[in-house]
Amino acid sequence: ILCLLFSLVESKLILPAHLAHMKTDDIGTKNPGLLLRIQRKVNQGLEHVIKNNYQPTIKKAIKRPGLTLTIFIAIFVLSMGLFNNGIVRFVMMPDFVSDFVQADFAMAQGTPKERSKEVLQQVEDALVQLDKDVSETVGKSNGTVFTHRFAVLDSQTSGRVVVELVKDEFAVIDGKEMLKRWTEYIGEIPGATQVGTLSLSGPGQGADVSLKLVGSDTEALRLAADILAAKLATFEGVSDVRNSMEAGKDEIELAIKPVGRNLGLSQSDLGRQIRQAYYGEEVQRLQRGNDEVKVMLRYDRATRESLKSLDELRIRTDQGDELPLNTVADVSLGKAANAIERVNRKRAARITAMVDKAIADPQTIVGQLLPEAGKPIVAAYPEIGYDLEGNTKEMKNLANNLAVGMAAAVLLIYVLLAIPLKSYLQPLIIMLVIPFGITGAIMGHWLLDMTFSMMSIFGVIALTGVVVNDSLVMVDYINKERSEGIDIISAVKHAGSKRFRAILLTSLTTFFGLLPIMFEQSLQAKVIIPMAVSLAFGILFATVITLILIPALYAMLERMKTRFIKVDVNQTKGAGKFPAVGEEKEGSVAV
Repeated sequence: ILCLLFSLVESKLILPAHLAHMKTDDIGTKNPGLLLRIQRKVNQGLEHVIKNNYQPTIKKAIKRPGLTLTIFIAIFVLSMGLFNNGIVRFVMMPDFVSDFVQADFAMAQGTPKERSKEVLQQVEDALVQLDKDVSETVGKSNGTVFTHRFAVLDSQTSGRVVVELVKDEFAVIDGKEMLKRWTEYIGEIPGATQVGTLSLSGPGQGADVSLKLVGSDTEALRLAADILAAKLATFEGVSDVRNSMEAGKDEIELAIKPVGRNLGLSQSDLGRQIRQAYYGEEVQRLQRGNDEVKVMLRYDRATRESLKSLDELRIRTDQGDELPLNTVADVSLGKAANAIERVNRKRAARITAMVDKAIADPQTIVGQLLPEAGKPIVAAYPEIGYDLEGNTKEMKNLANNLAVGMAAAVLLIYVLLAIPLKSYLQPLIIMLVIPFGITGAIMGHWLLDMTFSMMSIFGVIALTGVVVNDSLVMVDYINKERSEGIDIISAVKHAGSKRFRAILLTSLTTFFGLLPIMFEQSLQAKVIIPMAVSLAFGILFATVITLILIPALYAMLERMKTRFIKVDVNQTKGAGKFPAVGEEKEGSVAV
């Protein structure tokens, strides 16, 4: 935007002064210089193309504008078909491996800290071994995969290893390959509930798919989460599926029997008496110097560490009777939740997964997981609600915002064109290059074998404002010719021939100016290359639209006016008689 604003000032204030003091060479000199000879050759070549190729083509396009429009629409439909057939893949946010990556793991609840330290060392050793093996392929001992590493235990049961990679231009293997091999070197970890590797910074950080389920019934929520997690794991390219409702530590579950209730016992009575037996009941406090000592009454250590003691535990009723625990309660083994999350007082479960974007698109997977409006996400549990989370929600909001921004931009472009052209229809002709510019962007990704992404969409948005320039030049020149009394067909053909050079050079200079970005290989440039491809090839294809389709549509518009708008053509300025399209009369050809 800043470059365009500055170029506007330069072209209106600075360039005229330069041209006024410019010395013109004598083109007709007998001994022209090298540059003049090159200029003549280029001019002759352009004139040859205009006369022998372009003018016959534009004449046919104007003669049958409907057929011309149909051909370009067919090209647009075919380009969109490249998406549906997967020839050009669409991924909202492709993987861009950053300079930092990490491997993290989580062990089952209750795992000793010493075991977690062993796993952390296993993950770190796998990284060192990977670096050694890769370095040997280039004759080095180490240092070809990473420069620094940082290993830490986040808790008793989880840890991570953060790695700074070797810069892209010096790397033997790229970041994606490094993550894949690191996972293979780590291998299976007994007792681990989660093991994964991911990029730490830049686009794509965090889980690629993230859903949140909400329900009042904890058991139904757990079953629904299991079903959804299992379904998510069936998609191709999906890995590291995580379910926050996964079981944690073993626990003993107690449920009071009807016999116990008849004796006046409650669930809280069971819990209190069992706590007194195993944790203890404070019966006294003693003062020893400056310290206060609690005296706890409970079972001895050997009894407390044995589950068999539960069978011998006695529960006292309000009447003072003592009964075996299994007489008044059902005792069973279960699993405790690792964490409890609530949304508006309802239990919530999170389902997350990573996606290999070289195989699948996370947004497409989410679209297949989500039900139709008004239907539950898990048919067997209609009471379970859902919402999007993390990157999944951000990508959806981004897509909606881009759609709104695109619509606003198109509307503003229309207004800015309608005011100077003093027409409601001519701006529509000019703006028709926008969808066909998108065709060029798609074709560019196909030719370069690139994935269409969010950055490609950014390029298309920039393209909407750029591709209208050439069409505006063409339509404005036709209007100028018409105002001087030239008939429509002659004006259209003459405008195309006269503006051919300016339109072609404008597009080619933009295209070649973007080539350095398109073929840059550095890691930092990979993020913006799709945007450059959309802009460059969109402009290139829009040039063809401007030179062929715009004149045909202009002629079609005038033809429609004569059919549906009753005007006195003899009073129309510069129009004269209006014969059929393509019918030539001496001095003028008109619609």
